[in-house]
Amino acid sequence: MIKLPKTLQAATLLTASVLAAGLGASAAHAGTIVRHTNPGPAIILNGVTVPADAEWLMLSGQLASPIDPAKTEGMEAYGDTKTQTVSTFKKIEAALAKQGYAMSDVVKLTVFVVGDPKLGGKMDFAGFNAGYREFFGTAANPNLVARSTVQVAALAGPQFLIEIEATAAKVPAAPMRKKK
Repeated sequence: MIKLPKTLQAATLLTASVLAAGLGASAAHAGTIVRHTNPGPAIILNGVTVPADAEWLMLSGQLASPIDPAKTEGMEAYGDTKTQTVSTFKKIEAALAKQGYAMSDVVKLTVFVVGDPKLGGKMDFAGFNAGYREFFGTAANPNLVARSTVQVAALAGPQFLIEIEATAAKVPAAPMRKKK
């Protein structure tokens, strides 16, 4: 064992205390998902910082369900971009719930939009955003997400205008401390 002078012992103890306090503060902050906003009136985030202790769920791309389950042929059976967006988000919401997550846990979306023939082959970005706004930035779910939206030539079936991949993250609850 090395014998240190008392002043060096005190300085070492003080340094260790300061470091421990700083690490404790970092550990507390490390358990928080930070959503980096854009200047208003943006409806998406600039980015998200997710701590190392978070639990992740990455959903495969989801497609709309038919408006009437008995009719599955043609784009009309699935509706326009907004209708398909709402249907797809409802499927995402159900898939998240099945795994113990909520729409408020979603941190990132990747959205593939096919050009709508009724719009001359251009994607209906306004229709997508209208459906998106029913699920994010609402009173029920004030959270926004980081998001990429791209127009693609086609999806898995000719009736689909939208496919959405969702990534969710949540920080596990701190364990309960026993009362003495």
